[in-house]
Amino acid sequence: MATRKGVIQISEVANGVLDPVLAKRAGINSMLLGMWDEVVGPDFADCTRPEHIKWPRRASQSDAFEPGTLTIACEGARAVFLSHTQDQLVQRLNSVFGFPAVDRIKIVQKPVSSGARVVRKQPELPPERQKKLASLVDDIEDSKLRDALIRLGKGVMGKQQRSR
Repeated sequence: MATRKGVIQISEVANGVLDPVLAKRAGINSMLLGMWDEVVGPDFADCTRPEHIKWPRRASQSDAFEPGTLTIACEGARAVFLSHTQDQLVQRLNSVFGFPAVDRIKIVQKPVSSGARVVRKQPELPPERQKKLASLVDDIEDSKLRDALIRLGKGVMGKQQRSR
C-alpha cells in the first residue's frame, strides 16, 4: 500500500484497525499478542494466551492510574506451573508496556490451541497468469519468501479471475 509519504506495511494498517477493538473489548493490544511467546517464554508459549486486562474503575479522570489484572488462558495442569512464575511474568509484562500496567495475574484453565487448520485449495490460474506471476517473483532469491508470494499471488489473481 503506498501513500504520499511512502510504503505502509499491512501490519501497521491491521494494528491500527485491531488495536482500538482489542483495547475496548479486552484491554490488550496487538503488540502484546504478537510478543506473547517472548513474554511467557518457550515453556508456556504453546499452552497460554492472554484473554483480557481488567483495570479498576476510576471515579474521575483525575484519579491515579492503578495497575490491572491480566487474565491468562492456560491448558490443563500447566496452569499450576504458570502460577509459580507469576512474579516474573508481571515484571516482563510491565517491561513490554513500559509502565506498571499489570500487578496481578488470573489464570483460567481452558483449551488454548485451536483445532485442525483448514487448508484451502489454491485456485488454478490460466497459463498466461501463471507466467506473469512467475515473472513477478523470479528475482526473489529466498525460496520461502518466493513460495509465500506465489501462494499470495495465486489467491489474489484467482479472486480477480472469479470476480470477472
